[in-house]
Amino acid sequence: MAEFQLNPSRNWLKPLVFVGLLLLALIAGCSLIKVERIDAGNVGIKVNLAGSGRGVDDITYTTGWVFYSPLSTAVYEFPVYTQHKEYEEFEVQSQDGSSFGVAPSLNYYIQSDKVDDIFRQYRRPLAAIEDGFLKTAVYEAYRVATNRYTADSLISNRGSYEARVKANLVGQLQGMGFNVQQITTKLEPPASLKAAIDAKNTAVQTGLQTENRIRQAEAQARINIAEAEGRAKAIRIAADAQAYANEKQQQSLTPLLVQMRWIEAWEKGGSAVPTYTGGNSSQFLMQMPPAGAK
Repeated sequence: MAEFQLNPSRNWLKPLVFVGLLLLALIAGCSLIKVERIDAGNVGIKVNLAGSGRGVDDITYTTGWVFYSPLSTAVYEFPVYTQHKEYEEFEVQSQDGSSFGVAPSLNYYIQSDKVDDIFRQYRRPLAAIEDGFLKTAVYEAYRVATNRYTADSLISNRGSYEARVKANLVGQLQGMGFNVQQITTKLEPPASLKAAIDAKNTAVQTGLQTENRIRQAEAQARINIAEAEGRAKAIRIAADAQAYANEKQQQSLTPLLVQMRWIEAWEKGGSAVPTYTGGNSSQFLMQMPPAGAK
């Protein structure tokens, strides 16, 4: 009777054991096979980690899904579109021994057919290559270029300086599959040179301000002269007009008109009427116009 009761419990255990084993198999399978998607604009390379085929596989995966076993294979994804990398400031010396701080920014891309060669040489993802080999190459390009300039000439020839840096960098990297598109520099001159540059800029600004004030003063002087000339001209015109009027008035004073005004003054009883005294009475004297006068 006891044996009959034990058998059913054993029958229930068998399915549970089977399900457990199946789950373990699925988990093991998932750990043995991995799927990764290589996005557009990237190149994936398949690297063998074990066996005689260790190294970079001949197959280059451009896009799509990649199936591999993480126990024996690794897949790295390299972007082949433009990358932008900024480096922290470091110091380089000019030809005359002045120290400059440079903080470069780099735009570049990797040739898709050179990805496997780059990984084969450095065995690192792109981010690690940027902070290692690429950073060293950038520093060397700046060091060599800066050493060809004195401090003053470097400040005065920023364009040619950056062009030389880029040429140095292209010479180092292009054959390896790194195509340099653009490099820009935040340049920090030494404190003494910076002070001299600031003083020069201040002097230039002061000179420009002085020139502006001189031009303004000259313009104001021209305005004042023009106004004075205008006033003088107006006075001359008024004086000429008055002189002309006086002349015309004098010309209009005929002898007859003088006599008429004399009579007008006499009629008003003015004391200015000429008189003469003869005997016991005074008589006025009036000069008559000659015969034929009008």
